[in-house]
Amino acid sequence: MSAAALPAGLLDAARAPYRRCGRIAYEFARGKLAGDPAYRAILERGLLQGRRQVLDLGCGLGLLAAMLRAAERCSREGRWPVNWPTPPCGLSIRGIELRAGTVERARRALGSAAEIIQGDIRVADLGAADAVVILDVLHYIEAGSQRALLDRVHHALRPAGLLLLRVGDAAGGLRFRIGQGWDQAVLMARGRGPIRLHCRSLAQWRALLCECGFDSQVIAMNKGTPFANVLMCALPR
Repeated sequence: MSAAALPAGLLDAARAPYRRCGRIAYEFARGKLAGDPAYRAILERGLLQGRRQVLDLGCGLGLLAAMLRAAERCSREGRWPVNWPTPPCGLSIRGIELRAGTVERARRALGSAAEIIQGDIRVADLGAADAVVILDVLHYIEAGSQRALLDRVHHALRPAGLLLLRVGDAAGGLRFRIGQGWDQAVLMARGRGPIRLHCRSLAQWRALLCECGFDSQVIAMNKGTPFANVLMCALPR
């Protein structure tokens, strides 16, 4: 287990639903939840406390929803880290994902724990939310559509809402280039081949958020990884 991993009991609870989706999906969920520091940071820092309706854009297999449901269950059963904030409970979780096969697997794993919608986040109805989470997605979208999507997210967020946005820092040198190579390898494994990625430096991401009406703070997300990732916590003005 890496330094970024969820506590063992929480990790087991979060990955368990993916056994219903076959070995490949289960092993992916196990590795991602164990090695990706964003999932731990969201809970350890209490970033979604007080948020009742959460929208996960580009949700993939729904790992965020699986983690939040597992956290709620572990807390209720008294199996929660004593030095962590109480996790959010009574959540309504929606995810939007483009790939039909991934949507099918996410629905099979999560059942009624989350609503998984097939759609293109550039045009899909976002509805209203207390928090919007976008992890490792925006750089796949052309620059103009990034701005348009963030404008729509700003409109979808309720007063005192929160956007959690993880991006790569294009000024991150070797770490950033490693991240780009990893992204292209993943795309090729999915049969898509290399594509152009629309990346920005951290300063450029912050400027874009500001243009779209957000004030942002930055949390480093590269501990235990070779990547130049940051998690941006953005509040609408």
